[in-house]
Amino acid sequence: QVQLVESGGGLVQPGGSLRLSCAASGSIFSIDAMGWYRQAPGKERELVAVIRSGGVTNIADSVKGRFTISRDNAKNTVYLQMNSLKPEDTAVYYCNTAYRTTRYGYVLSTWGQGTQVIVSS
Repeated sequence: QVQLVESGGGLVQPGGSLRLSCAASGSIFSIDAMGWYRQAPGKERELVAVIRSGGVTNIADSVKGRFTISRDNAKNTVYLQMNSLKPEDTAVYYCNTAYRTTRYGYVLSTWGQGTQVIVSS
């Protein structure tokens, strides 16, 4: 069993910043990727940013230049630094990890419980 614990969401004014954290724990041999997704009311869940082993990142065009994803491998933790926040960034942000429980095992996936981000004046 692998658990993801997210933190850092909240209410912020437009132009402000927030930093989300997601820590993975449990039966982890290695992590292939960790990422952030978001889901706004009435919309489908979408990828925000992902960071793969080796540090390769993919950032959604809608947040490129404003959001930065980083990872602490020793702590199995991923961060999402969100700057210049806009009202359209309002959503529930979910952490996801792709991991293996053994060296040659299947890649498994799990989600966090989500953390609410509200950008409003």
